[in-house]
Amino acid sequence: MTDPAMEIDVDLSVQEILLAASQHNIPKLRQLIRNNQTAANPVNVQDPETGYSPLHAAIAACEPDDEQPNGAQINGAQTQDEQSGVVQAGSETVRFLLQEGAIWNDLDLKNETPGCLARRLGLMELYEQIVDAGVRAELLLNRLDGYEELSEDDELEEAAAEQTGDEAAPQLVDAAAATTATTADVVATETDPDVTNTRYLESNLTFQNDRLLDQDQNGVMMAWESDIMAKSAKKLLPTTGLRVLNVGHGMGIVDGFLQEQSPSSHHIIEAHPEVVAEMKRKGWHEKPGVTIHEGRWQDILPELVGQGEMFDAIYYDTFAESYGDFREFFSEQVIGILEQEGRWSFFNGMGADRQISYDVYQKVAEMDLFEAGFDVEWEEIKVPGLDNEWDGVRRSYWNIDSYRLPLCKYMD
Repeated sequence: MTDPAMEIDVDLSVQEILLAASQHNIPKLRQLIRNNQTAANPVNVQDPETGYSPLHAAIAACEPDDEQPNGAQINGAQTQDEQSGVVQAGSETVRFLLQEGAIWNDLDLKNETPGCLARRLGLMELYEQIVDAGVRAELLLNRLDGYEELSEDDELEEAAAEQTGDEAAPQLVDAAAATTATTADVVATETDPDVTNTRYLESNLTFQNDRLLDQDQNGVMMAWESDIMAKSAKKLLPTTGLRVLNVGHGMGIVDGFLQEQSPSSHHIIEAHPEVVAEMKRKGWHEKPGVTIHEGRWQDILPELVGQGEMFDAIYYDTFAESYGDFREFFSEQVIGILEQEGRWSFFNGMGADRQISYDVYQKVAEMDLFEAGFDVEWEEIKVPGLDNEWDGVRRSYWNIDSYRLPLCKYMD
């Protein structure tokens, strides 16, 4: 039977840590974290009533006081200099907590990460700190993923975390920012069926006028993406007579817009047999210059390289593949099939269930694209309200205001 006194001690210990974080008292925090014997991970304890972690508490304490419309302070509220000092103290506390292993995207009971909270409160300096922490964590995890076969235990992970001085490869509570985040539309959560490429390719699909769903009612593609696809096609094919490759047909939205640009050749790679059957039912195999490749791009692209096929433009929009798959595509495959003056793009849906995840993965992708030899330009496109788009769909895969359209070219 659990000793009630021990439960009270644990609660008091948690509250002490949260209070020290909210007071930006780093010496006290350091002492509590180092000496804590009750919590398995004291830097990531959570308040049972709010779900706040120490990161949440440190950021929430920086909330600005209200001001009068003319700028006068209300009832002795903080001056601008005082508020700046509070934010600076909060920033130092956030930095300390991250160095101690705080999870950058832990969720409170309102489903907000520390970064979400900072953004909602208008604390953009703290928001950018959390974004940068997320980028470091994701880069570390993505790199460790590549060395997984060499590690028989957690020693490699721990060593890498120590070298970075940041969070020690945290568990990614926010599924949209996990290393399984897709460059297509949706990611898995712990409570839903796994959204994997294998499961998708074996599933029965539902084709509707405005959406394509898998057997778990996940949105594979939806008609609201049409404006994004139209702009992407025009950026990829600014003139007629170019050679284009699209990886992932889905509903055929982007392929339709690519056809409108009158390419000289139009290759399409599609892995799902039901989508291929639908393509043939609609006569895609008979359209001018169209060649359909049935199978996964991992198998088809080496064949195209062997045949000497080259393209002026490439678009990539697969479903339920990992970020590692995407990185392999642009770092190892694109160079073999894209002309030197060519351009390529992808559906940028990584982490689009919340703004901070989207911002993190934009920076991660930018760094990896740079490492692979590509410059990328982003165009911000306003996304219309989608509240009515998700009826009958398991989860909304887009919950932010703007889409960032990427256009990638070889570095000069």
